Amino acid sequence: MDVHALLSVLLYVAGIVLLIVFIIVGIKLINVLDKVDKVVDNVEEKVNSFNGAVTTLSKAATGVANISNSVVLGISSIVSKLFNKKLEEEDD
Repeated sequence: MDVHALLSVLLYVAGIVLLIVFIIVGIKLINVLDKVDKVVDNVEEKVNSFNGAVTTLSKAATGVANISNSVVLGISSIVSKLFNKKLEEEDD
Protein backbone atom coordinates (compact mmCIF):
# COMPACT_ATOMS: atom_id res chain seq x y z
CA MET A 1 0.00 0.00 0.00
CA ASP A 2 1.18 3.39 -0.75
CA VAL A 3 1.00 6.41 1.54
CA HIS A 4 -1.99 7.92 -0.28
CA ALA A 5 -4.17 4.87 0.24
CA LEU A 6 -3.10 4.56 3.88
CA LEU A 7 -3.98 8.19 4.60
CA SER A 8 -7.35 7.76 2.88
CA VAL A 9 -8.16 4.74 5.05
CA LEU A 10 -7.08 6.62 8.20
CA LEU A 11 -9.27 9.59 7.25
CA TYR A 12 -12.27 7.33 6.63
CA VAL A 13 -11.77 5.58 9.96
CA ALA A 14 -11.39 8.93 11.78
CA GLY A 15 -14.54 10.20 10.05
CA ILE A 16 -16.52 7.14 11.09
CA VAL A 17 -15.28 7.42 14.68
CA LEU A 18 -16.19 11.13 14.78
CA LEU A 19 -19.63 10.39 13.34
CA ILE A 20 -20.25 7.77 16.03
CA VAL A 21 -19.03 10.14 18.76
CA PHE A 22 -21.31 12.93 17.48
CA ILE A 23 -24.30 10.56 17.44
CA ILE A 24 -23.61 9.49 21.04
CA VAL A 25 -23.19 13.11 22.17
CA GLY A 26 -26.40 14.06 20.36
CA ILE A 27 -28.34 11.31 22.13
CA LYS A 28 -26.95 12.41 25.50
CA LEU A 29 -27.89 16.02 24.76
CA ILE A 30 -31.44 14.95 23.92
CA ASN A 31 -31.65 13.15 27.29
CA VAL A 32 -30.30 16.23 29.09
CA LEU A 33 -32.85 18.45 27.32
CA ASP A 34 -35.65 16.11 28.38
CA LYS A 35 -34.53 16.37 32.01
CA VAL A 36 -34.26 20.17 31.75
CA ASP A 37 -37.76 20.29 30.27
CA LYS A 38 -39.11 18.32 33.24
CA VAL A 39 -37.39 20.69 35.69
CA VAL A 40 -38.73 23.75 33.87
CA ASP A 41 -42.25 22.31 33.93
CA ASN A 42 -41.92 21.65 37.67
CA VAL A 43 -40.68 25.18 38.34
CA GLU A 44 -43.47 26.65 36.20
CA GLU A 45 -46.04 24.62 38.14
CA LYS A 46 -44.67 25.91 41.46
CA VAL A 47 -44.59 29.51 40.21
CA ASN A 48 -48.20 29.22 39.10
CA SER A 49 -49.17 28.00 42.57
CA PHE A 50 -47.48 31.09 44.04
CA ASN A 51 -49.34 33.31 41.58
CA GLY A 52 -52.61 32.50 43.33
CA ALA A 53 -51.17 33.46 46.70
CA VAL A 54 -49.65 36.65 45.32
CA THR A 55 -52.95 37.61 43.68
CA THR A 56 -54.77 37.07 46.98
CA LEU A 57 -52.21 39.15 48.86
CA SER A 58 -52.44 41.87 46.24
CA LYS A 59 -56.22 42.04 46.56
CA ALA A 60 -55.95 42.15 50.35
CA ALA A 61 -53.35 44.92 50.18
CA THR A 62 -55.54 46.90 47.82
CA GLY A 63 -58.48 46.53 50.19
CA VAL A 64 -56.43 47.67 53.17
CA ALA A 65 -55.11 50.62 51.17
CA ASN A 66 -58.63 51.64 50.17
CA ILE A 67 -59.84 51.43 53.78
CA SER A 68 -56.87 53.44 55.06
CA ASN A 69 -57.43 56.05 52.33
CA SER A 70 -61.08 56.36 53.39
CA VAL A 71 -60.10 56.73 57.05
CA VAL A 72 -57.45 59.34 56.28
CA LEU A 73 -59.88 61.23 54.04
CA GLY A 74 -62.53 61.22 56.79
CA ILE A 75 -60.09 62.39 59.47
CA SER A 76 -58.64 65.10 57.24
CA SER A 77 -62.11 66.37 56.33
CA ILE A 78 -63.07 66.54 60.05
CA VAL A 79 -59.84 68.39 60.89
CA SER A 80 -60.33 70.76 57.96
CA LYS A 81 -63.92 71.51 59.08
CA LEU A 82 -62.70 72.25 62.61
CA PHE A 83 -60.02 74.62 61.36
CA ASN A 84 -62.48 76.30 58.98
CA LYS A 85 -64.92 76.88 61.86
CA LYS A 86 -62.14 78.34 64.03
CA LEU A 87 -61.01 80.61 61.19
CA GLU A 88 -64.59 81.77 60.59
CA GLU A 89 -65.04 82.48 64.31
CA GLU A 90 -61.80 84.50 64.40
CA ASP A 91 -62.85 86.51 61.34
CA ASP A 92 -66.13 87.52 63.00
